[in-house]
Amino acid sequence: MSDKSGGLTYSGAGVDIDAGNALIERIKPAARATQRPGTMAGLGGFGALFDLKAAGYADPILVGATDGVGTKLRLAIDTGKLDTVGVDLVAMCVNDLVCQGAEPLFFLDYFATGKLVTEEAAQVIEGIAAGCSASGCALIGGETAEMPGMYHAGDFDLAGFAVGAMERGADLPAGVAAGDVLLGLGSNGVHSNGYSLVRRVVEHAGLGWTDAAPFEEGPLGEALLAPTRLYVLPALAAVRAGGVHALAHITGGGLTENLPRILPEGLGCDIDLTAWTPPPVFGWLAETGGIARDEMLKTFNCGIGMVVVCAADRAEALTELLAGEGETVSRIGTVTEGAGVRYAGTPNW
Repeated sequence: MSDKSGGLTYSGAGVDIDAGNALIERIKPAARATQRPGTMAGLGGFGALFDLKAAGYADPILVGATDGVGTKLRLAIDTGKLDTVGVDLVAMCVNDLVCQGAEPLFFLDYFATGKLVTEEAAQVIEGIAAGCSASGCALIGGETAEMPGMYHAGDFDLAGFAVGAMERGADLPAGVAAGDVLLGLGSNGVHSNGYSLVRRVVEHAGLGWTDAAPFEEGPLGEALLAPTRLYVLPALAAVRAGGVHALAHITGGGLTENLPRILPEGLGCDIDLTAWTPPPVFGWLAETGGIARDEMLKTFNCGIGMVVVCAADRAEALTELLAGEGETVSRIGTVTEGAGVRYAGTPNW
């Protein structure tokens, strides 16, 4: 019989199972901290269990959402600042779920890389756990894939999947009508859309990620990595208070593309661009890149990360409630007869 002691091994091919196991042990405390009513098992099983009855639902409808963080991931990798893209990942999924009227229940992530570096992966996943905790959502599982030859050294990919629930008949949008008021909730900055254009503007300006940010204190890369705002808990509080007819997460496509998704056929909206002041990053992008107003509004959130469509007689009370939940609220427009998003005024960037 031949001696196989010098034979090929999986680790020799570039896959380190021990590193994967070490990562699971590292992130277990962070995952445990996200547990909520309905959570049934920890990490490590072949599947993750969740009990809808224990979560308080009598006749639930499930809602699913999946997303990534786009080329913002390139910026995180290039700067080595990995602790916030996990928050972005969660936000991109759960902010979408709440627009359907659903409460996010649990989250699963997918992290893929050519060579697993436990510390780096742990920073990302601990950020995911932080985003889940801030959204009342349990991190109940995921997948870490080490795939030599698929990624350049140091690169990784990231995706997420969230499931939420609502009682039957509570789905949004519902009841949107002409005369409804649009309440805009302020954004933290660029959030997680438009980074291909952001990177082009930075290149055009001749700047590097460690250079001082022209629009605020600190390095440019760190400023542009400000995590996507999580709107779940304030939005759910508003929905439960009554009078909310729709919610729109302002992501790729900006106000221009996302508002029509929640409006019935034949209805549009008028937006007053002077009603809010966006974070300074948007003025810098527009000026440095020579980006036209309509291009800005179709590419970026431009300072409004979520729009609440509500009955006019509930606008004042909901503004007060949302402000009390920590949101910066601006009355940005109204729902009108006639399809399309119409802008008035000169934006404050």
